[in-house]
Amino acid sequence: MSSMFGKPRTSGERPPQSPLPECNVAILGCRGAGKSALTVKFLTKRFISEYDPNLEDTYSSEELVDQQPVLLKVMDTADQDGPRNCERYLCWASAFLVVYSIDDRKSFEGCQCYLEVLALHARGCQYRCPVLLLGNKLDMEQYRQVPSAEGMSLASRFGCLFHEVSACQDFARVQHIFHEAVREVRRQAEWNLPVRPLFISEERPCPPVATPVALPTHHSLATCTFNTLSTVNYKEIPSVAQAKLVTVKSSRAQSKRKAPTLTLLKGFKIF
Repeated sequence: MSSMFGKPRTSGERPPQSPLPECNVAILGCRGAGKSALTVKFLTKRFISEYDPNLEDTYSSEELVDQQPVLLKVMDTADQDGPRNCERYLCWASAFLVVYSIDDRKSFEGCQCYLEVLALHARGCQYRCPVLLLGNKLDMEQYRQVPSAEGMSLASRFGCLFHEVSACQDFARVQHIFHEAVREVRRQAEWNLPVRPLFISEERPCPPVATPVALPTHHSLATCTFNTLSTVNYKEIPSVAQAKLVTVKSSRAQSKRKAPTLTLLKGFKIF
């Protein structure tokens, strides 16, 4: 998706059959919190103070985060009366930036509504989308109404990250916030990778295939009896093609108890 703020692609930079992985970030918050200013600062390194509060759009930019390319899509939302018709970004975004202005307590209180909606939405999802709480307009420190401690407390209550930024002054800090959202999405994706199956075995005695054989006594030697040994019964949970099995079995010479047998896929660690 192209936009007026998106960074242009250079021809020949990447073959068309190898698209970049995408990361969708939605910026939420009350009017006047500085959502559009943060978006434009990140995309153009410029600060613009006047915006249409009713304008909502999505922009894209190719970014390099930790030496890995990503197509970062940013939705600058424009909710009229709080998070009411929010389905459009709840099902689209892979990360959320919830923004308030440190010199406006009302915008901070509005952030709590957004965080509650996101927490409720996360309960019905297979995985939780990362959420970052941002205190914007750090350049208005002399007019601060929301202490940093309150922002940290709110972020801790909802289990999200917390940052304070200034869309007016610090581009590097603003860029770091957006890149951090990408990192959190990648971490969450790693946590949600499916678990590779293991082979588990348990030892069970099998029915004797032959009756005990008693040897005749010669030269006052005690009678020796030979019994059949138990075998290992393997259970496959679930089946894995071409897996090498490594069996570790403790010696029975030191104990009368039956030692358990543990069978693992080669390359796995036991914790």
